[in-house]
Amino acid sequence: MRDASKPLTIPEIVAAARGVPQSSTYRNMLIFEEAGIIHRMPGPDDFARYELAEQLMGHHHHLVCSRCGTVEDIVLPPAAEEDLERVLRRIARQRGFSLASHRLDLVGDCINCDERPA
Repeated sequence: MRDASKPLTIPEIVAAARGVPQSSTYRNMLIFEEAGIIHRMPGPDDFARYELAEQLMGHHHHLVCSRCGTVEDIVLPPAAEEDLERVLRRIARQRGFSLASHRLDLVGDCINCDERPA
């Protein structure tokens, strides 16, 4: 997962972890999620995706294809991230909410799906 440039589905993790039974992968993912080592992302398709927790990977956001389910990590330029954080803190403060962090998923069609007819 550390070397992946995107969140991975269980089938992708099983394929990468050759020789590890699928049942062990599911059990370990549950343990890692409960321990805060990984983060589970629901996908627009039938598969959840998993990635290392932000404290291990660094802060980033996602591009999520609503048609094929592809998820791609993106890192905003520091100035854009600061502007976003400022706006989100202001919104939270106006509603009496104490903001600890944020996650941003941009949902749309990836380049491959955008070129295919619906």
